[in-house]
This record gives sequence, structure tokens and C-alpha cells, in this order.
Amino acid sequence: MTQQRADGINLIRRYGADFIVIGENEIRESCIVSATSLVSWAPRSVNELTSEHLEVLFALRPEVVVLATGARQVFPRAALRAEFATRKIGLEVMEIGAACRTYNVLVGEERKVFGAILLPGPSKGPE
Repeated sequence: MTQQRADGINLIRRYGADFIVIGENEIRESCIVSATSLVSWAPRSVNELTSEHLEVLFALRPEVVVLATGARQVFPRAALRAEFATRKIGLEVMEIGAACRTYNVLVGEERKVFGAILLPGPSKGPE
């Protein structure tokens, strides 16, 4: 749990395998969160992650990206990790709990951190 800051900074208050809560908003789809922004993000797993998805992140000019990969830590392909190194952007890959806690600490330190939260999204019913 984290204390909600009065200054409107986006902190992740709760999380589970398929959701996060920022402020009073429950989010159930992948997103990119920073201290002041929250945007929808297309990939739902590390296996779906592509260079095009990363361009959305890189355009935000992060110092550090905390990538939440679900219930288990799963590293992206080496070529994708190399794109962070080439741009001198820190990449931390963690399971969702550790990622949410790390993101909150870095936001509290006023670092230019973005949480890239991969969530499976709503399950599709029978068609």
C-alpha cells in the first residue's frame, strides 16, 4: 500500500495479476504510467512486445522504465532490451508487485520513471 499524495502524482495503490489501481481508478488493460500521465498501451504480454510498442515509450523520454510482466518476471528478447541500452534508458523488468513498488519509490524520488504495465486485458467470452 502507498499513501496517496495530495499533489496528484500517479501512484499505484493496489495491484493484482490482471489489474492496477491508480488513485481511485482500476485499470485492467496494459498502460504506461508516469507521475503525471496515464496512457493506454497495446501489448498484453512480453511475447507481444515489439519495437513499435517501445517507440511509444521512447517518445516520452524516460530516464528509467519499470516493465511489469505479470505474475512472473519474463525478460523481453535481447534485441528489445538493447534498444533501451542504445538510448541510455534504464530498464528494470519485474513481476507486477515488485514493479509497482519500485515505480512508486522512483516517483517519490522525483525520477523521470515510467511504469510499462503489461496486463492481459479483459478475457474474451465464447464467440
